[in-house]
Amino acid sequence: MRKDIHAPKVEGIAMAVVREPDEEGDEGWFVYLINQNDTTLENVLVSSRGYGELEGESRKTSELRHFIQELGPKSWAKIERIVEDVFALSNQYWLSFYIGKTLHDKKYIFLAGSIEEGNFTTVPLMNKRGVMIE
Repeated sequence: MRKDIHAPKVEGIAMAVVREPDEEGDEGWFVYLINQNDTTLENVLVSSRGYGELEGESRKTSELRHFIQELGPKSWAKIERIVEDVFALSNQYWLSFYIGKTLHDKKYIFLAGSIEEGNFTTVPLMNKRGVMIE
């Protein structure tokens, strides 16, 4: 039964963590959803959580959910601010959205310790530096 279900492949959609000034001018880390496609994403739901081990203890963060009605072609949206304390955990972002009447979903995981300047790249469309997963 499961083999008969064919989920559409998600391409041209990325999640990025970027360090930039917040509204008050203080440096902060922010998570962005980037749509590099020529189509609009509708009813976008992003579920985020952190999990892993710290000092020999299993840890997990609260799960947060974010909703975006529409994300236009060749655009991006700020999802949430992320604190450096959780960089030692794996940070998962589960994305679901519609293109037309077709549901798409994909899981993006920033592995523990991967959000650091050594892994920075130029984030497309935004022209900012950050860690990105496609």
